[in-house]
Amino acid sequence: MKNSRSENQPLKVGLTGGIASGKTTVSNMFAKLGVPVIDTDIIARQVVEPGKPALQEIRERFGDNVIGQSGHLKRSELRNIIFRDDKARADLETILHPRIGAEVQKQSALVSGPYQIIAVPLLVNSALRQFVDRVLVVDCEEHLQIERLLQRDAGTVAEAKRILASQSSREERLAIADDIILNDSDIAHLEKQVIALHEQYRHLSPH
Repeated sequence: MKNSRSENQPLKVGLTGGIASGKTTVSNMFAKLGVPVIDTDIIARQVVEPGKPALQEIRERFGDNVIGQSGHLKRSELRNIIFRDDKARADLETILHPRIGAEVQKQSALVSGPYQIIAVPLLVNSALRQFVDRVLVVDCEEHLQIERLLQRDAGTVAEAKRILASQSSREERLAIADDIILNDSDIAHLEKQVIALHEQYRHLSPH
């Protein structure tokens, strides 16, 4: 357990995993079971919509090239910058993370149920790690991540390895895990693990 809860609060489960590990598939499975899912990837897109203060700060830090003619953020352009520059990535996190964290806490307080899933891809180094009660890691071998990345994004192996290297390592993710889902087989195997954890979290919750 990472956090002390009053007895009327739902259990907060932080869902994380490396890129292309299957986090979205797993969070969708929990959602189909009726579990509230708060996705920081969705929140991250919302806080940089045109007119939002974060987008203006990004323009000031990274220049007009990362903003399209429509006024929306050019994600691929920004991604290329931060994957090659640790300082740039840290600057972007300084702009986004406090806003994302505040919105997560706001949404968390509004949803009901025995427990909730808070999906945070980069949970290892996130302040939200202290907000959640348990950490659930979706895990798989690195070669499977690379294969899935290539199928999904049609990049090169070198690009896929660079993306993996820019994130926390598999060992670092597993070190903070209270629970692990192994995504190395088929959907049925994945679903079986989700259902087992669903029952476990319901029993752990004070609700």
